[in-house]
Amino acid sequence: MAAVSIRSLDEEVKRRLRVRAAQHGRSMESEIRAILTEAVSESAEPDGLMTAILDRFGAVGGVELDLPARSTPVRAADFAS
Repeated sequence: MAAVSIRSLDEEVKRRLRVRAAQHGRSMESEIRAILTEAVSESAEPDGLMTAILDRFGAVGGVELDLPARSTPVRAADFAS
């Protein structure tokens, strides 16, 4: 296994790493290892924009809209103008 030293790590970052490690029941070293492993792991399929939006705002819920019926038929776009 390789050893890595990180110099000039901001004290706030170090504090947050310590807190995060405690929340996960790990040592700081183990937490850093897990973070790095996750960061370089390749997912089977990249998430699309819709997945990212749902992940971010899905808990908020949707909006149900009462859309009025169309009064004119649908027509194709005119790109000649």
